[in-house]
Amino acid sequence: MVRIEPLGDDATPESLREVERIFFQASGRTAFANDAARATFHERWLGRYLLHDRAHAFVARVEDGRIAGYLIGSLDDPATAERFDDISYFAEFADLTARYPAHLHINLDPEWRSRGIGVRLIETFVAQAAARRAPGLHIVTGAEARNVNFYARCGFVPLREVAWNGSVVLFMGRDLAMDDPRQYGSSQ
Repeated sequence: MVRIEPLGDDATPESLREVERIFFQASGRTAFANDAARATFHERWLGRYLLHDRAHAFVARVEDGRIAGYLIGSLDDPATAERFDDISYFAEFADLTARYPAHLHINLDPEWRSRGIGVRLIETFVAQAAARRAPGLHIVTGAEARNVNFYARCGFVPLREVAWNGSVVLFMGRDLAMDDPRQYGSSQ
């Protein structure tokens, strides 16, 4: 059995280490030029969320206490929040982020994928974002990434692609104003 729970401001060091382990494992990035480059990568894609958005962080915890995955989101429009200025594609998506300001990062340990845990994590954040009146939610992923189909099953619609850092990224949005989470699949 896996339960979804808030990471919380009082997260244990062990829980934070598990989240970071899953983050680096899922990123596929194993080599960095130096410790500073690794720290910059961590801060850009995870650290700033842990610092500013811990209220929107959830973990999937296994009965034995291990963490199978996590989701951390933000309700802030990344095109207007200064802390995201270093991610240049948000400026190109500004018209879309105004409509779909909430966003998330989700990663699962490979052992726990394809069991519906990702859907449960997303639906937990969707419920929270909708309760706080976020009009929409978005993700940005590689246009050819394997997770595009997963996000589509979770109700995200492809809205625009842009070139970024030598690849193509895809903005997918989900309208929360008219959302009925019962319509989305339960397997990842």
